[in-house]
Amino acid sequence: MAERKAEKPLVVVVEDDEGMRESVAEILRSVGIDTLGFGSTADLLAAPLPDRPGCLILDVRLPGLGGLELQSKLIALGNKLPIIFMTGFGDVPMTVRAMKAGALDFLTKPFRDQEILDAVSVAIDRDLSRRSAASATAEVEELASTLTPREYEVMESVVAGRMNKQIAYQLGVSEITVKVHRSRVMQKMRVASVADLVRKVELLKQSA
Repeated sequence: MAERKAEKPLVVVVEDDEGMRESVAEILRSVGIDTLGFGSTADLLAAPLPDRPGCLILDVRLPGLGGLELQSKLIALGNKLPIIFMTGFGDVPMTVRAMKAGALDFLTKPFRDQEILDAVSVAIDRDLSRRSAASATAEVEELASTLTPREYEVMESVVAGRMNKQIAYQLGVSEITVKVHRSRVMQKMRVASVADLVRKVELLKQSA
């Protein structure tokens, strides 16, 4: 699999107050972070967003679909960008609902520049880690797809700790045949040890 070129993070800001939206954008641009702004959730959903690491900064109270409702919709759509909420009307139930649904932070206006910079830094780091894990999983899935059904069976037995003799008995084949399959599994999965193979199979199980 070709290695993807590292992409510069992008923070999407959804805020109907143009002054506030631009203020947040300026804070982020001051430290070299690219931003993209929208005045409503409808504008956001209608736009083809670039696939870049980053996060969403959402105002809770927006025209039409509100921030919390948008959070639910994005989750349903499979969008996993970290979300930071901001509001001038926050209360405890609202905060609890947002955090339980996976929001990373909840900032009450007016907030200090450093507060939003800290929150965005954590969000970007989290998204980069998620993307890195997803890329590693996709690579393992691609390697596993090259295995024959019998090789896959052997791989599962190897990571389960079974010896060649046990695998041969289980599959009804010779031990030499198991050794050949095992060697091909190690080559196709690009691993040098059983420990490496176990780690890759764990990634496959997590993505299943």
